[in-house]
Amino acid sequence: MITFKNVSKVYKSSDKQVKAVDDVNMTVESGEICVFLGPSGCGKTTLLRMVNRLVPITEGQIEIGGKDIYSLDSIELRRSIGYVIQQNGLFPNMTIEENINVVPKMLGWDAEKMKKRYNELMEMMGLSPDEYRKRFPWELSGGQQQRIGVARAMAADPPVMLMDEPFGALDPIIREHLQNEFLRIQKDVKKTILFVSHDIDEAIRLGDKIAIFNKGQLMQFGTPDDILSNPRNEFVRDFIGIDREIKRLTLLTVKDLFSKGKKTNRKTNIKLEINETVVTPDMDLRTAMGVLLSSPTGEAVIIDLGNHPLGILTFSDFEILTGIHPSKLKTVVH
Repeated sequence: MITFKNVSKVYKSSDKQVKAVDDVNMTVESGEICVFLGPSGCGKTTLLRMVNRLVPITEGQIEIGGKDIYSLDSIELRRSIGYVIQQNGLFPNMTIEENINVVPKMLGWDAEKMKKRYNELMEMMGLSPDEYRKRFPWELSGGQQQRIGVARAMAADPPVMLMDEPFGALDPIIREHLQNEFLRIQKDVKKTILFVSHDIDEAIRLGDKIAIFNKGQLMQFGTPDDILSNPRNEFVRDFIGIDREIKRLTLLTVKDLFSKGKKTNRKTNIKLEINETVVTPDMDLRTAMGVLLSSPTGEAVIIDLGNHPLGILTFSDFEILTGIHPSKLKTVVH
């Protein structure tokens, strides 16, 4: 658990003061991903770097697991927190294995333990341990380097991770792939993660909680659905965009339509034709909407993992769960 209590950061110069972070109060529960979201210069990275004391606190208190971060030795604190930045921060003169083992080596791990941890992390990242062991960062693609950066941050199994726009410099396809891998890994490791982003879609996709900032102030803190369905003020409404109802569809799945009580078109005697437009129960509704938009009939067959038909999905079904009228859905470009 990470708790922010009246946290402020003031930068002073000879003639003025700038409040980069202004009286922030919130609690991120253990095992949650909290995305810090907002425009450039809103204070999100400053607040992130205050957690591992790279930026000193002017006022207030930050606690990790109930302990004030200033009651802990700064070096030990930083070794207990994984830190990932957009540029990955890998040491160019070290091999991939050496990069990943930087903190374990500082902690005095023996060679066998470090090798085992390296192998575990590389497999977790979907990279061959032996293939990359002796390679250098400059020999890897941007996406591969970013994976190594995440692996290094996890090497000593820290309970807390700080991630400052780790996927921001990657192209959209690689970025989406790494986001999926990140979520897959988080299901197993359950770290408490503070994740800086400027992308509302990334925040909705990754965050258990979202904290939206403007000019150093916390504008709203809550679940993605809370923020999309009930923006607190005009700034939040403008920042998340006029298509917030459409964005909510990424939080829901085709399966949710059935749990909501969808009874129409739940048929099991459907004949599945070749090249039939299909969706799966676990597909998010925004993706399913795109499938319907590309369907010549405006319908899709819902199939299970064995390709057995479960029912028919139509635009009108979305209104059952979301309250969004089909005519509005059809105006959205996938």
